[in-house]
Amino acid sequence: MKAVIMAGGEGSRLRPLTSHTPKPMLPIANRPMMEHIVGLLRSHGYDEIVVTVAFLANQIRNYFGDGSDFDVEITYATEEQPLGTAGSVRNAKDVLDERFLVISGDVLTDIDLGAVVAAHEAKGALATIGLIAVDDPLEFGIVITRDDGTIERFLEKPTWGQVFSDTINTGIFVLEPEIFDHIAPDRPVDFSGEVFPQLLAEGRTMVGAVAEGYWEDVGTLEAYVRAHRDVLDGTVKLDVPGFALRDGVWLDEGAEVHPEATIVGTAVIGPGCRVGAGARIGPYAVLGRNSRVRGDAIVERSVIHENVYVGESARLRGSVVGRSSEVRRGARLDEGSVLGDECFVGDEAVVGAGVKVYPFKTIEARATVNSSIILETRGARSLFSGSGVSGLANVDMTPELATRIAMAWATTLPKGTTVVTSRDSSRAARMLKRALMAGLNAAGVNVFDLEVASVPVTRFAVRQPVASGGITVRLDADDPDSVVFRFVDGSGLDISEASQRKIERQFTREDFRRVPAEEIGDIDFPPRVLEHYTTALGATVDLDVVRDGGFKIVTDYGFGSTSFTMPTVLAQLGADVLAVNPYASTQGAMAFAGQRSAERTASLVTAAGAHLGAVLDPDGERLTLVDDEGRVLTDTQALLALVRLVAEHVDGDTIVVPVTASIHIERMVEGTGVTVRQAKTSYSALMAAADEPGVGFAASTDGGFIVPGFLPAFDAAAALLKLLELLARHDVRLSSVVDDLPRPHIARETVVTPWDQKGMVMRSLVERAEPDRLVLVDGVKVLYDDGWALALPDPAEPLTHIWAEAATEAAARSRAQEYGRRLRQLVR
Repeated sequence: MKAVIMAGGEGSRLRPLTSHTPKPMLPIANRPMMEHIVGLLRSHGYDEIVVTVAFLANQIRNYFGDGSDFDVEITYATEEQPLGTAGSVRNAKDVLDERFLVISGDVLTDIDLGAVVAAHEAKGALATIGLIAVDDPLEFGIVITRDDGTIERFLEKPTWGQVFSDTINTGIFVLEPEIFDHIAPDRPVDFSGEVFPQLLAEGRTMVGAVAEGYWEDVGTLEAYVRAHRDVLDGTVKLDVPGFALRDGVWLDEGAEVHPEATIVGTAVIGPGCRVGAGARIGPYAVLGRNSRVRGDAIVERSVIHENVYVGESARLRGSVVGRSSEVRRGARLDEGSVLGDECFVGDEAVVGAGVKVYPFKTIEARATVNSSIILETRGARSLFSGSGVSGLANVDMTPELATRIAMAWATTLPKGTTVVTSRDSSRAARMLKRALMAGLNAAGVNVFDLEVASVPVTRFAVRQPVASGGITVRLDADDPDSVVFRFVDGSGLDISEASQRKIERQFTREDFRRVPAEEIGDIDFPPRVLEHYTTALGATVDLDVVRDGGFKIVTDYGFGSTSFTMPTVLAQLGADVLAVNPYASTQGAMAFAGQRSAERTASLVTAAGAHLGAVLDPDGERLTLVDDEGRVLTDTQALLALVRLVAEHVDGDTIVVPVTASIHIERMVEGTGVTVRQAKTSYSALMAAADEPGVGFAASTDGGFIVPGFLPAFDAAAALLKLLELLARHDVRLSSVVDDLPRPHIARETVVTPWDQKGMVMRSLVERAEPDRLVLVDGVKVLYDDGWALALPDPAEPLTHIWAEAATEAAARSRAQEYGRRLRQLVR
């Protein structure tokens, strides 16, 4: 006998899971439902199968092919228009010339098909229907049989007043070829609603075979979750892929579960999955292929499809997550919630009970969603955010994405242009940089590859006449599982927002330039870049003055690529250097913690009697200082100390700091002829301001320092050299400078602000403030006699940040809280 699998259904009640996936391809225990049906047929001796397909038919064809991978022979009958259950089977009439079995490809069952066929043969029936008893038959077609098993009547989806039996139609039929004489061609025809009642009216022999075993229609989201529960409980006999770790727990090939993770009750952990320390999986949890659950996350009574990312401390209870979706740190999916494919749930967001989120939607960080999102959305996340394009390595940031981004950027550049590429020492950065280089070459752009290099060295190389820009790939300092692509223009600065928008437009349109083979870009490795960088850096300070200082310093390179350049630079100074972590290491850089490294450096400074200690971050941009008494300077203290020292020796007449910098900076430079200019808080804005004429020094409030005479960008090495020169010129110890500094008091608050209310909030703050006390450089800053308050909308999240400075810590905190209250009243 041959078998027919009906696989043309759309599964509309299972949306959003079936929005872009045919129902038979939805996974049950990490295998498509239809694969389980194929396995059931094969176990009963069926090796010739006809599959009727309609909705997204290619997904089914591509997965099952000719059936050889499943030890069966599969042919396909395609419905060009909906034909109903009987019409779709008639569409395969040409290959069904003998008795055949029909079964749905979107049910879960272990029914004994042989018993149904035996009942058919025993009665010599034209059609036999497999029946099964259920508790609630209202949603199904009831079949009432006589004592001899022949069918007496049908009731399609009855009311309780019509329920005279609990045996329902399973959609499993055994049919003779004569059945085609009773199915009208070229129009929709249904077995239960038309063909079978007609045969009954004509007095043809029809049998209802009550079968033993499990059967579940899996027609709703609730039934989908229930089916998984039954699989894990062993209620249905199913071939669950993987190794049975213990009763009810399966672990598939390549899956990794941290020893400190917990599996509670029953679970299926798919191939290539990774479960982090402290995570709790189960009971009744299914993790799809290559999914990742980070530390302290909880996944219980939930089904996760393939390539899903669950962030640290996320909570998933009774939910279903479609493939390639992301649930970020601290987010929560409540009972009955469903995410479609490729959805993004931001940090600490909440998806309420029963909420359905359709594919490709974004839920912003800290948002609470209590109603389903079908069409409404803020749209896909912007490609650029913060310092560049960032995301989880090999989850968001894939080689395919990298190639497309590179081609989009290259398309905005003239053909034959040269750009500089670099990376840190991580494997993720290496993989993605190679993909970027391929995309650049494909669009006719040449590459100068620095291989492993710090960010400042990359910027320095880009400033050479031959280059028009650069890109460096780094691990994200805040999340070692993430990477960031940082784009640099021909001046060595971060590209402008206008350039970002131009790249994003090309990326969205996928309107990439593809050059002929003879115009594909080349790859070169420029020689002596590090030598040129160290020579130029040494030329920015008076080396003789520094040598006369006779410095003894402790330097922690943070396992970064600055270890390639700093020894040469410091050698020019004649300094006695104790180097810590003086080599590039991915594991070391991933574990780098600035404060902890600074504390270790402080103990070495004290033990060695050094003049100072310096901790450089792995990218070579941020600097943490330790004075000669072993005190670790805060970022604010370091900024004030450098301003105090540089004010009398600045190469220009302007110092640039962000609007969040302390008011004491302006007071410190009074009488020196130096002007303090406030800039936007973004790094790109600070660097752009530092590149303007007359600017001799610039800094952020988080340990970033710019020496424009060398490079108008953050460079920890340049800042350290400048500091040593200034200490030598002033003939002073760093501890003495620190002791003489004022003590700023700055407090900070954060207020959740919906995107559509940010403009209203800023406008209201402006209207309430006195015009002569307003500073509108970045956000709304209101000046007071003893300080200021600043409200600044977050560019990437629905938040507003508040800073406040006052004469005392308590006054600063009170001012920040007052502005926080004002904002919360405005957004109610």
